[in-house]
Amino acid sequence: MIDFLRGPVVHLESEYVVLDVQGVGYRVFCPNPYAFAKVEGPVTIYIHYQTREDATLLFGFPTREEQKLFRKLIEVSGIGPRVALGILTGGTPDQLISAIYQENITFLTKLPGIGKKTAQRMILDLKDKLDGLSMASMQTGLFAVPTEEATDGLAWQEARDALKGLGYTESELDRVWLALKKEGAETGTVDVLMKKALGLLYIAK
Repeated sequence: MIDFLRGPVVHLESEYVVLDVQGVGYRVFCPNPYAFAKVEGPVTIYIHYQTREDATLLFGFPTREEQKLFRKLIEVSGIGPRVALGILTGGTPDQLISAIYQENITFLTKLPGIGKKTAQRMILDLKDKLDGLSMASMQTGLFAVPTEEATDGLAWQEARDALKGLGYTESELDRVWLALKKEGAETGTVDVLMKKALGLLYIAK
């Protein structure tokens, strides 16, 4: 069983990274692969290892907290690994845990692939199983479920940082953000915003 991998990221796609571990390239599916674009040198990715009849898949996370939360999510009926990745793309672990504890259906149904019934199952199945995950923040009241505007702003900031790691300038990214807002297309997950921005940057060239 693989618990974590360490090595440089040698390739990025919209759904996965390729990690070079002692000359072997491991394809690892991640919530936001572009977050690794700005990282120089070796990185540590915590792994969930899945074996199917037709494939062996690696799902990776930058922290053990996200690894543990992913494993909790896939225990919920109706949530497979791909949906769980989408959930982690749409919110930080603290935001997700807070939403589950607060039974915030509105926030949960904004996550990719999550309808009302699945959100209700998440609350029912996970509310009493998340002890030890982000509890320090919970107890001190340092976080709460963000507003839609705040969530979109956080997603763009993460997407922006990843795009800067790919070599785009501040001025280029400012123009893209203004274009997205003008088109009413400034909402979405980090991955969605990355794809929208890259499309506009490609057209601009």
